Amino acid sequence: MAAVSFSEPLSQPCIYHEKLKVELNVKRPLTPVHLNPEQVGLEMLYLCGQLDLLIRAQVQQFQEQLRQDCSPEESDTFHEQGTDIIEQMLQCLEHLPKPTPQLEDYLDMVGLSTLYPRVEVFLIQGSPVDMLEKPQMDDYFCHIGRLNQLLVLSQQLEEDVKHLGSHKYIAHQLSVIYQVLNSFRGIEPLSILKEEIEANFKQMKTSLVTDKGSRQEPQLPAQYISWILELTHNITSTVSSLPEELTEDLSLAMTFVSQL
Repeated sequence: MAAVSFSEPLSQPCIYHEKLKVELNVKRPLTPVHLNPEQVGLEMLYLCGQLDLLIRAQVQQFQEQLRQDCSPEESDTFHEQGTDIIEQMLQCLEHLPKPTPQLEDYLDMVGLSTLYPRVEVFLIQGSPVDMLEKPQMDDYFCHIGRLNQLLVLSQQLEEDVKHLGSHKYIAHQLSVIYQVLNSFRGIEPLSILKEEIEANFKQMKTSLVTDKGSRQEPQLPAQYISWILELTHNITSTVSSLPEELTEDLSLAMTFVSQL
């Protein structure tokens, strides 16, 4: 052991030099992608939305930690995902004409700092914080989600009425659609459709009742099949056409895109 401890090492490790640094391109596309200024703006809108949702989730976690008398701590997931999104933002800006603007300057210049104030504060302070006043874009994803839910549920109900051999769950599906319609307050086209369901639901549900012990699957009478098909068609066409009443909560993002 003594001989080993006093013998010369077989090799000396090389000292790291900065010029040997290898740039990581794992998350860059294999094929070069060239974005014009409009595409950069759309991509930045998408990335800001992602980062904003991430910040909101972390703030909620902070609040939960405080309720449990724990010191607020950022999660590793938030740090990793937040860092990744910011890196994507910086890479996106490289497509703009030189000199490349600073990230904060670009957000101010195109108006994204107004749409996503949490993102701006996070970039400046380096930590997630909530806003004293609720940013208007907070309702964007919720509104989009409800519109998508209404569209998908209506399309599914239409398919089931047409093709299923049993209409046992049609009343339940229609009641779920009614609840989604009810979440849209003061939107006349959807209020009319909601009133239609209110006027016909009980009779339609009664028509599905079968005799006790009967093996016959519940089937809607032709009149209610026609009514449901017309109702689902009206719902999907209304949502797909995006009338002005349905785009109020989307107006900020739509205005931003139109100005690119």
